[in-house]
Amino acid sequence: MIHGAMTSTTAGLSKGIRTKVLRAGYESLAKSGTVFLVALLALGSQAAARSAPESFADLAESLLPAVVNVSTTQSVTQGESKEFEEFFKDFFERRGQRGEEAPPQQRRAPSSLGSGFIIDSSGFIVTNNHVIAEADEVTVRLHDNSTYKAEIVGRDEKTDLALLKVDADKPLPAVKWGNSDRLRIGDWVMAIGNPFGLGGTVTAGIVSARQRDINAGPYDDFIQSDAAINRGNSGGPMFNMDGDVVGVNTAIFSPSGGSVGIGFAIPSALAANVIRQLKDGGTVRRGWLGVRIQTVTEELAEGLRLGKAHGALVAHVTEGGPAESAGIKQGDVILRFDGREVGEMRKLPRMVAETPIGRKVKVTVWRKGGDGFSEQSLNVTLGELDDTQVAAVSPTEPAPKDESGQIQSLGLGLAAITPELRQRFQLDDKAAGVVITDVADAGSAAEKGLRPGDVIVEVDQEEVTSPSEVVDRVEKARDEGYRVVTLLVLRQGDFQWVAVPISNS
Repeated sequence: MIHGAMTSTTAGLSKGIRTKVLRAGYESLAKSGTVFLVALLALGSQAAARSAPESFADLAESLLPAVVNVSTTQSVTQGESKEFEEFFKDFFERRGQRGEEAPPQQRRAPSSLGSGFIIDSSGFIVTNNHVIAEADEVTVRLHDNSTYKAEIVGRDEKTDLALLKVDADKPLPAVKWGNSDRLRIGDWVMAIGNPFGLGGTVTAGIVSARQRDINAGPYDDFIQSDAAINRGNSGGPMFNMDGDVVGVNTAIFSPSGGSVGIGFAIPSALAANVIRQLKDGGTVRRGWLGVRIQTVTEELAEGLRLGKAHGALVAHVTEGGPAESAGIKQGDVILRFDGREVGEMRKLPRMVAETPIGRKVKVTVWRKGGDGFSEQSLNVTLGELDDTQVAAVSPTEPAPKDESGQIQSLGLGLAAITPELRQRFQLDDKAAGVVITDVADAGSAAEKGLRPGDVIVEVDQEEVTSPSEVVDRVEKARDEGYRVVTLLVLRQGDFQWVAVPISNS
C-alpha cells in the first residue's frame, strides 16, 4: 500500500481525501510490492567528500530553527464524510441510541501534518504540494513553538512542490539551497522533519543512489538515501554537511509503513528553479519542444544502425511546434540537447522543462539520409508547455486500392486501408499506412506485441502505403544482412517505434 508522508489527527480521515493524497504513488508502485510513499521535493548542495563527523550536534542545532511543522485543515461536508457518519452511527447504536441522532450536517476539519523549511527570512517556506493539497487552512509551527497562518503562494503538482508565506513580526531563520549535482554516492546527509507529528526530528545517513525514477511524476530524478524518513517528513529538508539543502524528503519504500532505509528526495537542481518561479509569479512555466519520444532499446538501436542504445527516439512531431519549425523529424534520435548528452530517454523531458522559454538551443539528432545514418545539428527555439494543447487533425487521405499481402519472416498479414477496414478496426480518419489484419501466434511480430488493427506507417524510416512496399522494405533489410527491421506503428492515435526481428523462414 502507498501512503502520503503525512499523519492525521483523525483516525477517520475520509477515504476521498486519502485517495487524493495517495493516488500518484499507488498507480506506479503498487505492482512492485507494498510500498509507502512520502511525497517530496529536492533542494541541495554538497560538500567535498569527508569522513563521518564525530557528531551532528552543532549542525543540527544551527539548522533546526529553520525547519517547521505544517498542519492543514479541510472542512468535510456530509457527502465527503461518509466514514464519519458510519462511525457515529455505530457509536450511538452500541449505546442503545438511534443512529439518526448523530448530527448528519456537522462539518469536521480533519488535520494532516507535514514538514517544511524557511528559505527566506521574510517568511517564505517550502513544502510538498500533497501536504497542503485542497487545504482550507494552513498553519505553520516554528521550532520555538510560535504558530502562524500561512498563505499558499503557489504549487506545482508535477514536482510535488509548494511555496507558503507567513507574516512574522521578526526576521525568521532561513536556510539556503545547495548544489545537488555535486552530490556523490556515499556522501553524508542529514534530514530534519516532523515524523508522525512528533516535531523537529533529526536523522542522518548517506546518499545511496542518484537519479532514481520511481514513476511518481514526469520529472523523476530522486536522490536515494538511508537516512530514516517516516510519515510526516514530507516537505522536510535534506542537508549536506555544509548545512545547505540538497533534497526534500519525499518518498520511502517500505513493506510496513515505517522506515527501512530507502528514502527519496527531489534534488535542489530541480526544486530551486521551481520554487523561484512560484515565488516570482505563483506558477511554473516550462520549456516545450513539441515531440513525443520513446526509449531506444537494444533492438531499436540495431535497427536504427546506432552503435549503442541511448538517446530519445522521436515517435511523433507536433504540428506547428518548435521541433517541427526547427526541422526535427519523426524517426530522429535526439542524442544531445543544449550541449548535454541524452543518455536515457527519460532525461530529455526534464532538460527541456528546465530550459527558459524562448531560448535557442542546439539539438543533435541521429537521422537517416540518402547516404545512411549520420548526426545532424539543429537550432530549436523552445516554446511554452501547455497541458491543454490539442493536436491538430491531419486531412483524410484518398481511398487506397484494395490490396493485401503476407510477410512470413515477421508473421504478419497486411492490407491497404479501405473504408471497410477502417470501420472494422475503428481506425481514425487520419490514419494512413498499411493495416495489420493478422498476426501469427509464433511469429516475431506477436512477440513484440503487434496486433490486428495496428497501422504500419514506416519501415526503417521510409513511408509505406501498400503491403507490397512493406514486403519490399523487409526483404531489402534481410538481403543487406540486418537482423531487425524498425516499424513505425500507429495504434489508437499514438505512434510507437517497434523493432521486430527478421526470421529466416
